[in-house]
Amino acid sequence: MFPRTLCLAVAAFAALAGCAPRTAPQTAAPAPVTAPATAAPERQTFVAAAHPLAAEAGLEVLRRGGSAVDAAVAIQAMLSLVEPQSSGLGGGAFMVRYDAKSRGVTVYDGRETAPAGATPGMFLDAAGKPLPFPVAVLSGRATGVPGVVRMLALAQARHGKLAWRDLFGESIRTAEQGFTVTARLGRFVNSNGPQPNAPDAVAYFRNERGGKIQAGETLRNPAYAAFLRRLASQGPDAMYQGETARRIVARVHEGDLASTMTEADIAGYQPVVREAVCNGYRVYILCAPPPPSSGVALLQLMAMIERTDIAARGPADPVAWVKYAEASRLMFADRDAYVGDVPGVPVKGLIDPAYVAGRAALIADRAGPAPAAGTPPGTVTARIDATAEAAGTSHFIVIDGDGNAVSMTTTVESYFGTGRMVDGFFLNNQMTDFSFVPSGPNAIAPGKRPRSSMVPTVILRRDRSLAGAIGSPGGNAILGYVSKALIGIIDWNMPVADAIALPNLIARGSSFNGEADKFAPSLLAGMAERGVTVRAGSGEDSGLHGVFIRDGKFDGGADPRRDGVARTIALPARTTAP
Repeated sequence: MFPRTLCLAVAAFAALAGCAPRTAPQTAAPAPVTAPATAAPERQTFVAAAHPLAAEAGLEVLRRGGSAVDAAVAIQAMLSLVEPQSSGLGGGAFMVRYDAKSRGVTVYDGRETAPAGATPGMFLDAAGKPLPFPVAVLSGRATGVPGVVRMLALAQARHGKLAWRDLFGESIRTAEQGFTVTARLGRFVNSNGPQPNAPDAVAYFRNERGGKIQAGETLRNPAYAAFLRRLASQGPDAMYQGETARRIVARVHEGDLASTMTEADIAGYQPVVREAVCNGYRVYILCAPPPPSSGVALLQLMAMIERTDIAARGPADPVAWVKYAEASRLMFADRDAYVGDVPGVPVKGLIDPAYVAGRAALIADRAGPAPAAGTPPGTVTARIDATAEAAGTSHFIVIDGDGNAVSMTTTVESYFGTGRMVDGFFLNNQMTDFSFVPSGPNAIAPGKRPRSSMVPTVILRRDRSLAGAIGSPGGNAILGYVSKALIGIIDWNMPVADAIALPNLIARGSSFNGEADKFAPSLLAGMAERGVTVRAGSGEDSGLHGVFIRDGKFDGGADPRRDGVARTIALPARTTAP
């Protein structure tokens, strides 16, 4: 039996089964987009993933009658090979699964955990100062106990239709035969970052001429193919017991800042099954993972947005973007103060209608000072946070022929994790996702999971039928990327691809970072007049993948900023009951 968080149910939707949302009063705005009274396209399937080979691996499983979770296993195995800068089998993930039969939403938490020997000050130097991030990220102690493989195995055992051993064929063949390095992967391999210049990465990415591999060249990974063969035949024990576990422990114990991780830490890892945190938005219900994910922060942000006139203004109005920025800053202030893998996170309080209304009342058409955290019901004092969240993440979506859906965000934390490899995959640096300063809700503790900004989300209609799914990589900017796209899709009635392509704006504290070159000059000027001067952001681009069901058809999109694709295929008509 796994621990389960409390499902947020309220009287407004008491007639609905499962995790029901709170509603919010509407402000003066045009009528929200009406939810189409249609079901998901029968026997149609959908996959969106960050690389065409990963999408094809998932579709190949669906063609053979596999479930959405079966396809997720195949997609993750392929992403670990073809997009190693972003995710991999040495990392962690959150999966949100929608069940078409029960209309329920379940969260599978495969977030990495701190080893039993971890200490709050493990990233402080001898003088008690936080270590420079480039030093910490390359260290052995940066790696948390990997979680994604055991999480996928648990979900697949519950919801799979194919045998586990039959989900890795495409990735094994691709690892052995090689794949073409994309421009994006080639750019990261040849960057000046610490991880691609670490010894393991340099050795792996060396081409036949002795230099670093370039875009358009072929990369092979026989070590990864060998590991996948063992994983296919042995199940998750191939990762968590035996030779691979021993190699992980040995690798993270090398160097000056050695990890305390043991084989017992790896063998003892357990994923957590949680109930989603859900809340109403317009005529829909948004469901995302609870803490240590920041799903409740996304829901709080959208609840504040609902109390503004953003929908009436549209994407060309600078006031709409200013109000969005102000709502984002309020959300981040609360998220940073309260959310983490700690007891007493005020999940209900953060989306309490009265509390949200009070926070939304602070949103004006001009930017004010950087907001402080509020005091939501269920808490007394905000906690000081000093987390510096990095980026190196991917997101994918699957909808199978039975209408079940998976929205999954997966990560090795920074690009290429720690730069250290075992059996053809990179080890995560998830421990650096904790606060280096030993205080606040995201301080390091043994067995603890670092706070995450990953918010894979499913969108339901009020009858709890599936309306869509969305998610993105991007470090703490994920919350901005996903909320922006949701506003575009739902409030501004844009096609998913167009909503994804809207300029990104990340407002947190006193900073307004974003894609300044993608906003119209007049729009930038109007925002600046109101106190929001957008500066070119730093860190990871969005990698949004989304799907919305309109008039019985999948409207899907993949972020043009990355290599992703969104594809729909029809399955043969079913001759027998599923």
